Amino acid sequence: LPLALAAGLLAAAAGAQTPGKTDAMSGASPVATATESSKELPVHRIPKIPPAAEAYYAPDGETLIAQVRDPDAQQSGDARIGSALTYIFTEDGKTIRRINDHGQDACSFFFPDGKRVIWTSTRDNMDMPLSNWSDPKDYPPGAELYTSDLYGKDVKRLTRNQWYDAEVTVSPNGEWIVWTRVIDGNANLWRMRSDGTGEQQITFTEDWQPGAPFYLPDNDTIIFQAWRESEMGKVTPTPMTVFTIKADGTGLTQRTFDRDMTWGPGPAADGRHYIFTRIIDGNNHELFLGDLAGGPPRRLTWNPGFDGMKSFSRDSSKMVFVRMASN
Repeated sequence: LPLALAAGLLAAAAGAQTPGKTDAMSGASPVATATESSKELPVHRIPKIPPAAEAYYAPDGETLIAQVRDPDAQQSGDARIGSALTYIFTEDGKTIRRINDHGQDACSFFFPDGKRVIWTSTRDNMDMPLSNWSDPKDYPPGAELYTSDLYGKDVKRLTRNQWYDAEVTVSPNGEWIVWTRVIDGNANLWRMRSDGTGEQQITFTEDWQPGAPFYLPDNDTIIFQAWRESEMGKVTPTPMTVFTIKADGTGLTQRTFDRDMTWGPGPAADGRHYIFTRIIDGNNHELFLGDLAGGPPRRLTWNPGFDGMKSFSRDSSKMVFVRMASN
């Protein structure tokens, strides 16, 4: 899962890639030219890191945190199940360090002060079934939330149960954590204080399965995706709808009204736009820019394969995402 970054996302002009030219800021080499690359912003592969996914920027706009494939992670023997641990690294690949050294890890995020991180791990439930991070019907029930400093020290466990606690992010003011919790196969959004106190359930759904929540810049509105359990496996790709909701559970608002898969809406710094993945032309995953004010989304990538698991830098001047070729 090669990680790539695209610069100048919300800039007025977008130039084409220049094959063979390295990025002056990060020193990263460009990935293979995408189909119709003249429509695409400059894209560069992040070098010197193992396969990785779900990367998020630190406030400095240069450091990232992600789940990285690691032979020390708990192994299941099933290639479909990720065996990753949490790493922090820089865009140029010159600095890379591991935050956790056992279990299996998933989603992670920086606190806005840039001094601590939050991450998901099965490290204290390694006796439980590993399950499958990619299958909503078989998410790891032993996934818990932890915080630590930037070197994996001063680890604090925030959740203590045998449910799936993951898809975690932090409010821009650093006061609240929001995440997805799955109990008995049913997903809902929860939040708690940054120290792990004051857990509150935000959504109360049965058929709808909400996930991938992010706070908007107002520190009160949460954007998320949801799909229907009744449609899983019956409609391909599974339709996913974008919603917003107030952190206290009021003001639920549907934002998209089509039958497309609008996967993982990640908010921009302006609080209005968001980036998401959509499947088109068979099984081609591309990135699009949506607008909470309405209107058609803007396509951002042209790659005959997979572009996904993406996020903006804090100022939305660039994004990081996973890119894979169609073969």
